[in-house]
Amino acid sequence: MIVFLLPASGYDPTEAAVPWAALRDAGFDVRFATPDGLPAAADRRLTDTGFSLLSPWLMTRRAERATYRRLAADPRFQAPLAYAEVDPAALTGLFVPGGHAPGMRTLLEDTTAQALVAAAFARDLPLGMVCHGVLLAARATDPATGRSVLYGRRTTALTALLELTAWNLTRLWLGRYYRTYPTTVQAEVTAALADPRHFAPGPVLPVRDTAARPGRGFTVRDRNYLSARWPGDCHRLASDYLALVRSGRPTSAAPKG
Repeated sequence: MIVFLLPASGYDPTEAAVPWAALRDAGFDVRFATPDGLPAAADRRLTDTGFSLLSPWLMTRRAERATYRRLAADPRFQAPLAYAEVDPAALTGLFVPGGHAPGMRTLLEDTTAQALVAAAFARDLPLGMVCHGVLLAARATDPATGRSVLYGRRTTALTALLELTAWNLTRLWLGRYYRTYPTTVQAEVTAALADPRHFAPGPVLPVRDTAARPGRGFTVRDRNYLSARWPGDCHRLASDYLALVRSGRPTSAAPKG
């Protein structure tokens, strides 16, 4: 089974729903896991509340909101496992969406979730991560080396440019909503790598991809591990992760964009 690790609440709906739909529509067994085994809602500001005049740029797009509603109605989403109930030996893949709302900390700081990621890396399972989700891998320790499982890997994640731009646009009325931690995602992830050059930020001016134009997105694949930066990469990420799951074979590192 392929398991999506979700926080108690507050994840990005696009980053969870678009890859889920690609896998589910291809016939794969997709399950969910949350800290306490209860259903986890996405960040409501992205799905319902919005950002006033900035909603067209910051809120989840209509098509992706519809995909999220489809995910939320899935019986397996409504009955998730708890992290502690996930058997690493039963996994065939692991996917970690991101998000910046405070609820994400219930995933990113959970040692059981970190251990599941480390076990998946050790078994060379197909792993997909995006945005803040990459922090879970940065914080997961390889028991054989004592270092992050990302040490020696190439990756991307939410870039400092994307994170700080969104924060500066909204901080006067949303405070630290776009700053989950004082350190940017890019800085923490880069610190876990063997070489800072192993972090691939992608194009300076990112363009959102779509179902019709997934090539606009950017992903980095290093063997069995695939990463992306933000919701605007998720159609590309979904396609590439589906291909990774289908192949069952790791490949050499190759950033795409």
